[in-house]
Amino acid sequence: MVFRLTFHSRPPAGRIALFVGWLVAGAAGVRPLAGQQPSAAAQQQQIDSLAALVGQRLERISRRGKFLLIDLERDKVVVNPMLTGRFQLAAPGDKLPTKTAVVIRFGERARGPSDAARWTAGADWLPADDATPEVRYRDPTQMGKVYLVPAGVDRDVPGLDATQGPDADDPALTLEVWRERIRRHHGELKNLLRNQEFVAGIGNAYSDEILHAARLLPFRKRSTLASEEVDALYEATRSTLSTAIDVLRERVPPTFEKQARDWLAVHDKGGQPCPRCGARITQVKAGGFITSYCRGCQR
Repeated sequence: MVFRLTFHSRPPAGRIALFVGWLVAGAAGVRPLAGQQPSAAAQQQQIDSLAALVGQRLERISRRGKFLLIDLERDKVVVNPMLTGRFQLAAPGDKLPTKTAVVIRFGERARGPSDAARWTAGADWLPADDATPEVRYRDPTQMGKVYLVPAGVDRDVPGLDATQGPDADDPALTLEVWRERIRRHHGELKNLLRNQEFVAGIGNAYSDEILHAARLLPFRKRSTLASEEVDALYEATRSTLSTAIDVLRERVPPTFEKQARDWLAVHDKGGQPCPRCGARITQVKAGGFITSYCRGCQR
């Protein structure tokens, strides 16, 4: 089918934002016809909870940090895909990927949503209004979590609480707010950027990219930053995430499982020349995560 899409949701914000855009355009305003759990992977509730979603209009799809929020008329679905969660928008009958944990099939709709993102307009990979697409979630390593939050139930979703900082690309995160927030946090800069209590939505790869853009070393302490360096880190955060979303919108559809990483400046490019100064990129690995940076132009 023309609308068989896969989205590899590997946070941070850029990829979740991309998925929100095409899910709004592809399924907003319709009602689930069926829900199932083909495997036992990482579910917080049983299949009877999924069945309760049937018939509820899909009201809103949004992102909060690394979480995908799906609001229906009554209940809510929250997904934290972690490193390996994948989403797919497919036709019923299309081959089910391995390790598929949740499938929600949506009904037809009278017309597309009025608030669909502009970049999705006219896309030939979107389902037709009379189609009954399935939204599928799979997780090969079972790291991610899917939370079903029924109306009136106070259910805890770990990490999605009042301790979470503002989204890194939130317009309300102004330079003044950034300056005030960064004073409260200490430690190394890379850990600071990945700290969801500081700002939400930045992961391992983009923290490397942001620090390279700001010309700051990842292991430098926040307390050593001059005021102009604090400002440079803010500008690098906003510009890096904005560029990421633009690149992903251009290059990922319609296959969506693509890992468009070749445009990154330093992350996972150890030994290659720095695109800014030509020095060899340094790469270290600790705790299962790599850190890439340039000793030549980052201070």
